[in-house]
Amino acid sequence: MISFPTANNAAPVLGLGIDAGGTQTRWALATVDGAIVADGAVEGLSALQMSSDAGRAAVHATFTRLCQAVLAIGQPRAVVAGLTGFGGDDAALAPMLAELLALDASDVRLGNDIDIAYRDSFEPGQGYLVYAGTGSIAAWIDADGVFHRAGGRGVLLDDGGGGYWIAREALRHIWRGEDEAPGSWQGSPMAQAVFAQLGGSDWSLSRAFMYGQDRGAIGRLALAVAASAEADPLALDILQRAGQELARLALALTARYGPRPVVLAGRAAQLHPAIAAAMRAALPVSLTMEQKVARSHEAAAKLAARTASLYAGKD
Repeated sequence: MISFPTANNAAPVLGLGIDAGGTQTRWALATVDGAIVADGAVEGLSALQMSSDAGRAAVHATFTRLCQAVLAIGQPRAVVAGLTGFGGDDAALAPMLAELLALDASDVRLGNDIDIAYRDSFEPGQGYLVYAGTGSIAAWIDADGVFHRAGGRGVLLDDGGGGYWIAREALRHIWRGEDEAPGSWQGSPMAQAVFAQLGGSDWSLSRAFMYGQDRGAIGRLALAVAASAEADPLALDILQRAGQELARLALALTARYGPRPVVLAGRAAQLHPAIAAAMRAALPVSLTMEQKVARSHEAAAKLAARTASLYAGKD
């Protein structure tokens, strides 16, 4: 049975952290002493979905499932959420979450998902975070709390080295091969793995997938590329180039603000060791680089719990 710290022996004092990305949305509950007491995940979402009625309905449905799972554990007193695509407009998002959790909108703090991920790795001013999820970005929060970036422009424009980029590169190579030699996919372990995930080798299936699925679903196709890397030199080459793309982001910040330690994080970066190895090889030997598993939802929960503890002290 879970035991929670309480305010004046009343209701449990909990903070809720949310890390919403294109592939999945993770959440965690923390107590005022920073202990994580529960976590979970629902499908991915983006703040950009709030620009349409259908998108708002989808975000609301996802948040509803998340909040139901949270409230089955306990009632949070404060929320810190990082959302991909968030640009500072929480006029609709904060009240939505607050209503589902029976909180005031002022109890919900929203920000960009990379801001939360950075604080999971560094204190402001310390180093550079290169994050490869569905997309890719490098971030530095300086000592004054100002957010600086390289990349993160979106999968349609760039986001080299992210899961979407890996999937797109794989399908581009596969279908160029089919243009030149129809049926050549049968001799490619990568093409076989990709088509198995798509459900077949007919162009209509690839077309429907790339132009009909959301970016998170497309990003997950990178799993098939990584799974075939040991048997297919082309798949390995794509992953190595992904690492080089991620190194470019770190080098962009280094050129602008000087050398600092680099942390590589994100689910796409974990797809295959070749990604981190290629990134490391593309960086100066003098630049410290570490790969870590991001626990951004836990970092957000701990931030929320600290806020909740302030409320508890006033009870």
